[in-house]
Amino acid sequence: MFRFLRRRIYTSLVPLIVVLLGVFFLARLTGDPTSLYLPESATQAQREAFRATNGLDQPLLTQLWDYLKGVVQLDFGDSLRTGEAASTMALRAFPATLQLAFMTMFLAILGAVVIGCWAAYRPNSLADRISSLLSMTAASIPDFWFAIMGVWVFAVTFGVLPTSGTGAGALSWVLPIATLLIRPLGVLTQVVRGAMVAALSAPYVRLARSKGASDVRVVTHHALRNAAAPALTVAGDLMVGLVNGAVVVEAIFGWPGIGKLMIDAILQRDFAVLQAAVLLTAVSIFVLNIAIDACYALLDARVRDKAKV
Repeated sequence: MFRFLRRRIYTSLVPLIVVLLGVFFLARLTGDPTSLYLPESATQAQREAFRATNGLDQPLLTQLWDYLKGVVQLDFGDSLRTGEAASTMALRAFPATLQLAFMTMFLAILGAVVIGCWAAYRPNSLADRISSLLSMTAASIPDFWFAIMGVWVFAVTFGVLPTSGTGAGALSWVLPIATLLIRPLGVLTQVVRGAMVAALSAPYVRLARSKGASDVRVVTHHALRNAAAPALTVAGDLMVGLVNGAVVVEAIFGWPGIGKLMIDAILQRDFAVLQAAVLLTAVSIFVLNIAIDACYALLDARVRDKAKV
């Protein structure tokens, strides 16, 4: 198990380094922030002083070296906009994204297990066909379209939900979670249904039924346990996608998470904040992937045996 995790960590370091270098160079392609933070009437001397104060007058390789040294020391510099430490801003925004992602995934798993097991128990029935149609439709809807339609219908037309922010308490969670939930719920329902259909037709399930096990016990204690491995893998990938892909949803709903912080940093050319936010997101995805692989290895002995080879 430890050998498996060690190998997984080593293979994940390469994409993490690519992200580390990529965000540095891509951030600087957005342009010189001097024109955003100084008025048009600023003199050339004032512009040069601004660049010197923020290290923008140095050669690109020198800036890269300073950036890498800062990463090792967990110091990304200060925000050009607020003067606050970029790492502090990123760490303050990240819990809001995690709360949104974990709540969404919890509801998606719960709904997928209930609907998928219900559909798999009677395959090709009317209930199975309806659930399959709805889940495939949900898996095909783009998040941004559902978010815009949700704002238009429930916030603008009926006025029952807030358009953005977190000031309305529990109601503020409804549209962001519903937007992020619809696709994972559709995908997971299909995966759970397929895995359960295969599990319910397995010999050990027929043996359990021949011994007088109830339908509820057959589904929950025998079939569902063996169908958990493929569902866990897909759920892990979807969870990573939620953490990484909440940028659009957070921007639309004004959710104070890491995604909105990234968008604001890009628009304001706030290099330090953008670098801190992207690296924090990349590290969290790195940790999530390792945790998911560890859980999958615990469920499936074949993965552990393959890692020993």
